[in-house]
Amino acid sequence: MTSSTPASRTVFIDVDGTILEHGSVIAPSTVTAIRTARTNGHLVYLCTGRSAGDLHPSVRAIGFDGAITNGGAFATRGDDLVVSHHMPREDVDRMVGYFEEHGIHYFLQTNEAVYASEGVGAFADEFFQQRRDRHDEDLRRLGLDVDEDPLPALSYRPIEGLDFDAVVKSTFISMKSDTLAHVETELGERFHVIPGSIPLPGGSNGEVAVRGVNKGSAILEVLELLDRGVEGTVGIGDSWNDVEMFEVVETAVAMGNADPELQARADHVTTDVLDDGVWNAFVALGLV
Repeated sequence: MTSSTPASRTVFIDVDGTILEHGSVIAPSTVTAIRTARTNGHLVYLCTGRSAGDLHPSVRAIGFDGAITNGGAFATRGDDLVVSHHMPREDVDRMVGYFEEHGIHYFLQTNEAVYASEGVGAFADEFFQQRRDRHDEDLRRLGLDVDEDPLPALSYRPIEGLDFDAVVKSTFISMKSDTLAHVETELGERFHVIPGSIPLPGGSNGEVAVRGVNKGSAILEVLELLDRGVEGTVGIGDSWNDVEMFEVVETAVAMGNADPELQARADHVTTDVLDDGVWNAFVALGLV
């Protein structure tokens, strides 16, 4: 840290693959790192693709100064909503119409919840069982009690109950390997399409949002509200929805479990999510 770096830094940190592994497991050192950094006077904001209503209770319990959620569509400062960008209804209709026409399973996000198309059920059951097996392995690896930290059920609602005017982004799932490229081409420039992180042998998945609404744009909005510049900002993440975050912060940190191509975009690469990755990054940056 140089003498020109602000004493109080602003940290934006991803959730899945950065704080959480396989949906629910948190390395104890991650909790210590975040709480110690805040005690030391630094601001720590969540910066996640998840909806606010889909955040794991153990993540909320860590304590943060605010949160960017839904891949940048919403942001809070403390408990106050300070950024809000809904997807225009005509874009929602076009996106959903494309998914339905091509038989693509999908989730739609609002700030409160995640809604699933009818075809998601069978896939979700199989994916959840994979998560359960890996969740238990992760807990044993950390020396934690499997019975005392059970994996919560996947949380989504049927699409029939959705207010389509409240949608901000989608996640799609396909058994075809080339669906990601087709979605990007067919939906066009109004939409921002990125690879997803769901492990699918032979298939593909991704996220769709309105172009210009992303983690990076939300970070700049939050910094303006905080009356802070990008000097002293840190972004920590592991997936492709973190690219825009990496582009706007002063110091970008990729997790050791991130794709090598994403790591190449970072200023610093730390260790894996369960190998004290967040703690080691905070130590290296002088936050703890």
